[in-house]
Amino acid sequence: MALAKHKPLFITFEGIDGCGKSTQAVMTFQYLQAHGYKVKLLREPGSTIVSEKIRDILLDKKTKISDITELLLYEAARSEITAQEIQPALKSGTIVLCDRFYDSTTAYQGFGRKLDIRMVKSLHKVAALGIVPDLTFVFDIDLPTAFSRRGKKTDRLESQSKAFFQRVRAGFMEIARKERRRVKRIDAAQPIDKVFDDIKKYLSKKIKL
Repeated sequence: MALAKHKPLFITFEGIDGCGKSTQAVMTFQYLQAHGYKVKLLREPGSTIVSEKIRDILLDKKTKISDITELLLYEAARSEITAQEIQPALKSGTIVLCDRFYDSTTAYQGFGRKLDIRMVKSLHKVAALGIVPDLTFVFDIDLPTAFSRRGKKTDRLESQSKAFFQRVRAGFMEIARKERRRVKRIDAAQPIDKVFDDIKKYLSKKIKL
């Protein structure tokens, strides 16, 4: 199958742990590939050697990290993936899908950790090389359902308090409210196929399918 032509597009998948965003990112990747598009799927933090090592540090429950150090580690991982993967792929005309990007840091470190939002966003601009997603899906779900979907073994971030995740969820909703043109809220409590139907509806406005 010949590759379909399309301008570079950067799409991100966001939400609290257990919302199902990773599953939907994979489904979107497979769907676009099946329609002949050149597409790359990445995850944050991760997808480069350096970023994966930073990911291991951030998610290790045995590691104690200050809130500012945590923020800077996420931005360092973001700087690597942006320079090594995202920017080159977009320049080559690829549709880039990323499981989390800077909205997660705004929600988790800004709202969750209660760090200064302006400071957090200023670091995003540096780490992301000024790149802004063309389309962002925020998968919204209540905490009990999200927690029930996670495995029994939780990482350092997943083991945070219920109050922390309430702030994170509120942060994502605030981002979606303020940036309605870019950020689309998806009801993640729906069955997987229904969630994907919502994604396809928004994709069809950006891509010829």
